[in-house]
Amino acid sequence: MNESDNKNLENEEVVAEAAEEVSEESTEEVVAEAAEEVSEESTEEVVAEAAEDDKETQEEDSSPVVSLNEKTPSQIVSDFESNQLKEDIPSFRPGDTIVVSVKVKEGDRTRLQAFEGVVMGIKKRGLNSSFIVRKISSGIGVERTFQTHSPLIDSIKVKRKGDVRQSKLFYLRDRSGKSARIKERLD
Repeated sequence: MNESDNKNLENEEVVAEAAEEVSEESTEEVVAEAAEEVSEESTEEVVAEAAEDDKETQEEDSSPVVSLNEKTPSQIVSDFESNQLKEDIPSFRPGDTIVVSVKVKEGDRTRLQAFEGVVMGIKKRGLNSSFIVRKISSGIGVERTFQTHSPLIDSIKVKRKGDVRQSKLFYLRDRSGKSARIKERLD
């Protein structure tokens, strides 16, 4: 016989002895011993131990706990922006002729300056919305971009509704005189 065969025989003998010891103890005795151990510990002690284990695992995780009532930064920003939006803005489209009253500060006093022209384009971006107005002043084309919800804008009035088929009227830059005219929209 080899050495490995000898080791296998020894292992088998050890396993057989362990099986005899286990069979000597009946399952009923094992269950009775376990029941005694459980009855010795009160339920309160078991609950206290479980709570301590939970605290230890929470300390180990140390991950931030976010409640559902807290607002995320993006929610805070969107709430702030919705409060800043103006409600008194009339509806206008590209091609409309509008008059924008702008607050201009000169020294210590503030006055209103009217800017009348054709709306060339509108960008709808919530609080960052803007529109471009073009007018001809002394034969020179002047374009000005306004932030729709800016506190510097006092009022916007629609003078005339224009009938155009494009959303951006940049082609007006190349035209002057009669070719730059826009038909009136009849609603």
